[in-house]
Amino acid sequence: MAINVQAEGTPNPNAMKFTADKVLFEGSGSASFKKSDDTDHPLAKELLALDGVDNIFGFQDFVTVNKLPDAEWDELLPKVEEVFDNVYGA
Repeated sequence: MAINVQAEGTPNPNAMKFTADKVLFEGSGSASFKKSDDTDHPLAKELLALDGVDNIFGFQDFVTVNKLPDAEWDELLPKVEEVFDNVYGA
């Protein structure tokens, strides 16, 4: 089942919010992951594996991806979109 994801900027130039049309993170709490974290969450694991991603924050139907200052969104965005396709089967 394909997933529809909308990307939007945030006040932080190193962060971008991705809102999906389905729940990405179950439960009532938020989830925060750093590169060094060992997680079984498939989306978090693949996003953190991308070069240039520093950490992520997820809650229900959205995830905020924080990039390293020297990474470029032009290069990172297609890779983030590919992760959503891989994890949620486009």
